[in-house]
Amino acid sequence: MSLINVRTLRAFTTARRTTRGPLWAVLPAVSLGRRQHTDLGSESQYDRLYQGHIPTNPFQKALLAVGSGVAALQDPYRHDMVAVLGETTGHLALRSMRDQMKRDPEGCSILLERPRIRLSTLDLSHMRTLPEGSLGREYLRFLEDNQVTPDSRADVKFVDSEELAYVMQRYREVHDLLHTLLGMPTNMLGEVAVKWFEAAQTGLPMCILGAALGPLRLSSRRLQPLVTSLGPWALRSGRRARCVLSVFYERRWEQSLESLREELGIEPPPLTLRTARRASPPDS
Repeated sequence: MSLINVRTLRAFTTARRTTRGPLWAVLPAVSLGRRQHTDLGSESQYDRLYQGHIPTNPFQKALLAVGSGVAALQDPYRHDMVAVLGETTGHLALRSMRDQMKRDPEGCSILLERPRIRLSTLDLSHMRTLPEGSLGREYLRFLEDNQVTPDSRADVKFVDSEELAYVMQRYREVHDLLHTLLGMPTNMLGEVAVKWFEAAQTGLPMCILGAALGPLRLSSRRLQPLVTSLGPWALRSGRRARCVLSVFYERRWEQSLESLREELGIEPPPLTLRTARRASPPDS
């Protein structure tokens, strides 16, 4: 047996042991394992475009997309699978989002400065002193009430452009801010409503898939408000709103949530949903 086949077998065995779910869920891990063993050179080869970048060919991207897509459909809280699906299917949408940011002065500043939304970059003590109704105070309340953290957002690995990788990372890190702006908790109904907004706003295939199939996981009692009020509102707001990635949120913590919604063209939510107690999937 050749050295490559031995290493592939080892990669399969390791992936099968560490990957949850059925057999197909192992295939992306095996593919990446083969890539790591068959490419010559040091580990730095995988950081060609940015730290942590893993180059993949079209076949590998397709394999990753299919495997992660099925896994994410079975369990929307598989953060890792949702992340891979977004990265392997979002190239055209990411280019469009990047171009929108470049046409916006505030968006251009973000692309140049590359801010990150992490616990290490947030002044939580200051945010707690902000007035009720301010973006910073409401964002902090969202994190605490829903028991989520911006540090849970995975780093981008499979986007083959340093600039587009940052756009994807920024999208992930403002996801909780979208929940705050839209007034949606992290329960399934709230997540689906946010996905409808993101699908209309970004065009990311991952968001469109989540928006289309997410309602299938809702009970009839929860489906009714989605169809009659939350869904139309989310789609309308997503289409009309300014690009949400072009907002330098870090410089707007003191701005009132109401005025920021008005500036962006986001209507107030038609319903108030009860806060969930489970961490939200990224968007991922």
